[in-house]
Amino acid sequence: MDRAQKEKVVDELGQIFESSGVVVVAHYAGLTVAEMQDLRGRMREAGGSVRVAKNRLAKIALEGKDNAVIADLLTGMTVLAYSEDPVAAAKVMEAYAKDNKKLEILGGAMGETALDRAGVKAVSDMPSREELIASIVGCIGAPASNIAGAIGAPASNIASILSSIEEKAEAA
Repeated sequence: MDRAQKEKVVDELGQIFESSGVVVVAHYAGLTVAEMQDLRGRMREAGGSVRVAKNRLAKIALEGKDNAVIADLLTGMTVLAYSEDPVAAAKVMEAYAKDNKKLEILGGAMGETALDRAGVKAVSDMPSREELIASIVGCIGAPASNIAGAIGAPASNIASILSSIEEKAEAA
């Protein structure tokens, strides 16, 4: 890799570190190509990405960034998983590490906050952006449906009373 290519990789990694809601660092020694492709596919479905880069270039890209705290984790065969959604990458990495013991999560960063192994697990247990939006919409919609039900209930009660009175009148 010549100097221009290295500079391009450093720029790309810098963009990743700046724009990502979360970055997870893991060792991937022993993963086959098929397993790595599976991990990439799962991450893509969740809206994230996986990147393998030279640690030295990643450390250069981290200089001056909010998540520079993860520079110490960049040793050995590391893979970076990242997503704009602060939860997606952590969820996918945790699920994959549970299925495949060759992937060892080291930690990560969420903005300026450094995450250790337990921190990544805690982030993965949080609801995703879509789940939060769905629950908020559900909370907003619930009172409206309750009000509509309450407004409609007296009318249906009156209708049932009238129909029962009519049935009694017809029977007599």
